Amino acid sequence: MSVLVGKEAPNFKAKCAQDNTCKTIELKDYRGKYVILFFYPLDFTFVCPTELHAFQDRLADFSKNNCVVLGCSVDSYFSHNAWLNTPKEKGGIKGVTYGLIADLGGYIAKDYDVLSDEEVAYRGLFLIDRDGIVRHQVVNDLPLGRNVEEALRMLVALQHTEEHGEVCPANWMKGKNAMTPTDEGVAEYLVANG
Repeated sequence: MSVLVGKEAPNFKAKCAQDNTCKTIELKDYRGKYVILFFYPLDFTFVCPTELHAFQDRLADFSKNNCVVLGCSVDSYFSHNAWLNTPKEKGGIKGVTYGLIADLGGYIAKDYDVLSDEEVAYRGLFLIDRDGIVRHQVVNDLPLGRNVEEALRMLVALQHTEEHGEVCPANWMKGKNAMTPTDEGVAEYLVANG
């Protein structure tokens, strides 16, 4: 498993289903914005729609933090579009408005080292900063749905460190104390929050 944190996110150019259209996107075109790129195994499956709806439920929070959300699987644009037009009561993801990348052949998943032996993507998630650098990654096995709240927390924590020069301790949440990255800073934090 490759660790991409601290490295430039592998660029890709691919078809993307969004708003009943097929457009070609390239990752580098999102420089200047944060990107949550998440991989999921397949359209029309079981855990996947719960995750895609969970990202949609918090999409406004990602957007207000200058972050684009992109989903990616090894399905075609046509499969993505069909699933996007299938209602929830039939297991669909109708109402999802962010882009779904078509990764036929699994080339993008290979570049991010999340392609399984079954040729579907593990549930990988990558937080990419405004300069195109991966700042956070997590990979779940196929039956384990991810925590969208944690993805949002990591985005906000990254922005806090960039803006204030502080580091974010375990379980940090927006509005809570962070700490200066010094011996004194950690001691003060541990005393105040211990």
